[in-house]
Amino acid sequence: MTVLKTSMRNFFAHKGRMALSAVAVLLSVAFVCGTLVFTDTMNTTFDKLFQATSSDVTVSAKGSSDTGETVSRTGKPPVMPASVVGTVRGTKGVRSAEGTVFSTSVTVIDAKKDKLSPSSGAPTIVGSWNGNDARTMKVTSGTTPKGPDQVMVDEDTADKHHLKIGDDIGIISVVGTHHARVSGIAAFKVTNPGAAIFYLDTTTAQQTLVGQTGVYTNVNVTAAHGVTDDQLKKDVTAALGHGYKVQTAKEVADANQKSVESFLNVMKYAMLGFAGIAFLVGIFLIINTFSMLVAQRTREIGLMRAIGSSRKQVNRSVLVEALLLGVLGSVLGVGAGVGIAVGLMKLMGSMGMHLSTDDLTIAWTTPVVGLLLGVIVTVLAAYLPARRAGKISPMAALRDAGAPADARAGAVRAVLGLLLTGAGGWSLYVAATADKAKAGSGWLGLGVVLTLIGFVVIGPLLAGGLVRVLGAVLLRIFGPVGRMAERNALRNPRRTGATGAALMIGLALVACLSVVGSSMVASATDQLDKTVGTDFIIQADNGQRVVPQAVRLIKDNPALARVTEYKPTQADFTTPDGQTLKDTDITAADPTYATDLRKKTVAGNLKDAYLPDSMSVHEKFAKAHGIHLGSKITVAFKDGATAHLTVRAITSSDDVIDQGAKYTSITTLAKYVPAAKMPLDELVFATAEDGQQAAAYKALKSALHDDYPQLTVRDQTDYKKALKDQIGQLLNMIYGLLALAIIVAVLGVVNTLALSVVERTREIGLMRAIGLSRRQLRRMIRLESVVIALFGALLGLGLGMGWGATAQKLLALQGLKILEIPWPTIITVFVGSAFVGLFAALIPAFRAGRMNVLNAIATD
Repeated sequence: MTVLKTSMRNFFAHKGRMALSAVAVLLSVAFVCGTLVFTDTMNTTFDKLFQATSSDVTVSAKGSSDTGETVSRTGKPPVMPASVVGTVRGTKGVRSAEGTVFSTSVTVIDAKKDKLSPSSGAPTIVGSWNGNDARTMKVTSGTTPKGPDQVMVDEDTADKHHLKIGDDIGIISVVGTHHARVSGIAAFKVTNPGAAIFYLDTTTAQQTLVGQTGVYTNVNVTAAHGVTDDQLKKDVTAALGHGYKVQTAKEVADANQKSVESFLNVMKYAMLGFAGIAFLVGIFLIINTFSMLVAQRTREIGLMRAIGSSRKQVNRSVLVEALLLGVLGSVLGVGAGVGIAVGLMKLMGSMGMHLSTDDLTIAWTTPVVGLLLGVIVTVLAAYLPARRAGKISPMAALRDAGAPADARAGAVRAVLGLLLTGAGGWSLYVAATADKAKAGSGWLGLGVVLTLIGFVVIGPLLAGGLVRVLGAVLLRIFGPVGRMAERNALRNPRRTGATGAALMIGLALVACLSVVGSSMVASATDQLDKTVGTDFIIQADNGQRVVPQAVRLIKDNPALARVTEYKPTQADFTTPDGQTLKDTDITAADPTYATDLRKKTVAGNLKDAYLPDSMSVHEKFAKAHGIHLGSKITVAFKDGATAHLTVRAITSSDDVIDQGAKYTSITTLAKYVPAAKMPLDELVFATAEDGQQAAAYKALKSALHDDYPQLTVRDQTDYKKALKDQIGQLLNMIYGLLALAIIVAVLGVVNTLALSVVERTREIGLMRAIGLSRRQLRRMIRLESVVIALFGALLGLGLGMGWGATAQKLLALQGLKILEIPWPTIITVFVGSAFVGLFAALIPAFRAGRMNVLNAIATD
């Protein structure tokens, strides 16, 4: 009980300093709990949606995916005859069966030809209005579609694009463009995460999406009373045979959930990883806080030992303070986590993914994980300071406050730090010289961990040298005040090293990712310049195929010298070593593609791959299957016949663009695949006549926007910009998540300075008494903070650039061979660290300046 009382007294005696550490615990726990609540809510949302929209049993056409999506290489959804509905209706255990047709391979535009597709990457779905939809949707205004000139739209899409009854909408599919007017608006009875959904009547949907009536993509089957879904599936399968895909509601929901699970898991574990980084930074803050509090209470602890307190009691007293801190920070963090989850939901809503707080899911494990994590991390972080407190002898009560540093411990720390850093550097060297990316990535991970721990351990040793260098460059110009700031930072190298290390971790990751991102952009841009020999790339950004009519329109442009079609498809390969490879990708293109994409060949000439019954493979594939020039590969094309193709070229496997592609000619593909089953173009490449690039670009954009607004025309500059923007958006998101760790690190600098000011109360009073002004005092503390922040920045940026350069060596094995250091970003972060130091020093400097001189001198 005495230990608890002592701990409570000490905890509340230093509540201001504890508050900063508590905020670090709060932020870290809040991020963990917010991530768990957010991802659980997303899972709940999708679960409810999939369960609500699935019929008891769904019959799909052969070739449709498990998730029900109907995008195909021909641009049309796989269909089955209307007779299937009659067969299913007559099956035992069926209460009702209704045929439907839908497709996701569509683009929908408004009257201004602006796309109505979601910006979040969610699908655009056009389908027939049916009884299953009537069960899950509620018509809020207007009526359901009843003719070819009517379409109904979901409420979220209508609100986002300001659609109202009577507005004109164009639905673009491989069949053509169908125009209709909005006849009604319907709202989901469950949360729609962001898909844009448009409903037509059944006949119109068939004609618009498939080009013929009397066919369906799905049959929704409802079970009779007392019949289970599994039994109904067996009966329907027995009635239809095995030429169709038959799934229960649970199987459909599970398949859909699995399709979004990978995205949700990547998001979940990435965010938890950044929360872990914040926890790691918070550990330094907590260690610093308790180390300084213990140092300041040396005489007090010595007196406690002198009057009978045991080492264990003193140790427990500090650990109980840490326990109180962990519990308080964790409890507040759990509550803040729910707020973060709601904030993330609102953020996703602004990006187009709608999530409702009605589905907010807080599993019992979330607060338990948050509390356990926060308390355990805090207590473990306080263990070393607590152990140090327990070692204070009763004789310390007779000495002045503070204890001399343990020189032996410092030497051991230096040796251990050098060994860890050396081992980490060797691991990074092995990674950089690896022949295979997979093997090198393991060494890279080990090197990152070892060098990070090594720099943390060796931080105090580095502080002595780097702070002197920074002081000579930056602080000496401020005269005596600058020299005092330098000496204050050097007074306790262990504390300076720990404070700088907290900032180092976040900045090291920023620097590493900046180097990797810049190198990826530079390498890809270089590859585009070297290998792409065409002026324009035309494609649909939603994955929709390019219809033949659009290709003809492109070819009709008089300013173009050549147009190349590009048709990816799949086939079953039987290679010379006797292996059969199912669903293997192969790309059919015009012979001019050998000019449009200048791929490096290791054997043969790529142009020969476009000769009749010929193809190319890449080097790794050739080595794996004993293929050489002249080898025959048996290729069974999907929806077509079997061909025996001769290998005429072997391309390099190191290219970035079309890496690992196998090529044949469109003429060869057409020989074995019927015209009705021929895949449509995924891309079209166009090259302008000399001097006609600007005119061709303008004409292409104008013609396609008017007739085929689903297609985007990009020249090489546009393509490079799109690539840079994509990587930039990803990096900005990562920087935003790393900002949490940097905020915690700033709190660490604030706490270190605040405790340092208290520790030097008498010293500050004496300096004020002999003439140091308040302004000079505040400047001294600000400069001390700046030099500590810059010390952490130097360590972090140097370490991060080393990690990034090593990672780029591994990327070079994948064809990304250019190392680019983003110096503007590195310099901006370094200068920004100085401002971080200034900001962190505001409150400690203000408090120091307000000290009463006489009271400060009298402080014991």
